[in-house]
Amino acid sequence: MWLQKEIRLKARTRGFHLITDEVLRELPQLKQVSAGMLNVFIKHTSASLSINENADPTVREDFESFFSRVVPENQSYYKHVDEGSDDMPSHLKSSILGCSLIIPVTNGRLNLGTWQGIYLCEHRNHGGSRNLIITLQGE
Repeated sequence: MWLQKEIRLKARTRGFHLITDEVLRELPQLKQVSAGMLNVFIKHTSASLSINENADPTVREDFESFFSRVVPENQSYYKHVDEGSDDMPSHLKSSILGCSLIIPVTNGRLNLGTWQGIYLCEHRNHGGSRNLIITLQGE
């Protein structure tokens, strides 16, 4: 089986947000797959995807603090500045974290660890809604 669809996520504030449940709501067909893979791809250059801690929200706060320190705004060496002080750092953070995930599917469920969840990493102060392409492959 192959299934591909585009889903639109609501706009979120800058930061790291759990979106696992939103992705699963869009995939009722997942229950039909005994073994397969799910690819999740974000169609943006200033946001990214990651898998990490899904229980303690302070982990997501620490991620934002870390990336804001490692890739700061308002640097004199940035040339791409027309879209705001958060734009170039957003592109860099997106490249560091990546734009796609591959998650195994086993017996109709995402085969994630107990404490793992899918993150939308919103790097813009006002990024707007985000589009994902989700592709499910399996039998």
